[in-house]
Amino acid sequence: MGARVGSGRRPGRPGAGTPAVPEEQKILLLGLEAFAELGYDRASARELARRLGVSHNFINDRYGSKAAFWRAVVDFALGAQLAHLPQEDPSIDDAERLRRIITSLYLTAVDTPQLGRLFVDELSRDTERLDYIYEHYIAPTLRILEPSIERLVASGRMAPIPMDVLFFAIIPPIAGMVEVSLARRLGRPDPATPEQLAATANSLATLVINGLLTTNTDSRS
Repeated sequence: MGARVGSGRRPGRPGAGTPAVPEEQKILLLGLEAFAELGYDRASARELARRLGVSHNFINDRYGSKAAFWRAVVDFALGAQLAHLPQEDPSIDDAERLRRIITSLYLTAVDTPQLGRLFVDELSRDTERLDYIYEHYIAPTLRILEPSIERLVASGRMAPIPMDVLFFAIIPPIAGMVEVSLARRLGRPDPATPEQLAATANSLATLVINGLLTTNTDSRS
């Protein structure tokens, strides 16, 4: 996802009289906001450039294409989330480890609601972008979860369930962190404090884990 080399000047460098190009992190944050608000198709290269405050050919010059810019935005946002997920720790109970991982996912949605909106939107579309998210982020996250799940199932603390069921038990509550307008109508304080949002994330994660854990070792029903 490096810049495409041009013949006249460095890619993305403004010409005389044009505004200065924002720093990379600012570019990616603004891109995330645009894709989350508009969706991929409506976020044209020209509209992205307008929001970034750069020339209309900036996206192509710097990233090569809108698709490559989208991947850079996703790597910037989801890469940090994946890097901070709790890793294996023999001193932590597997159910607690799962709760911490799920809480981390929900807290990311609190900190970066635009990421949650982009993620949920892309899950509903059968595109190369979904392939990219699955290959680089969903599958690695599931691989982090799998050892604890396998041990919980083997010990009878969790009933064996298909991976798709497990995934959709965990992911939909993210909407509870990003659908602020609906949450407000349902009684969430406005504005909610960071502490209240963190408590909501923890409550959702605990609710999910309690639903996954079985109190009946006979799962044949």
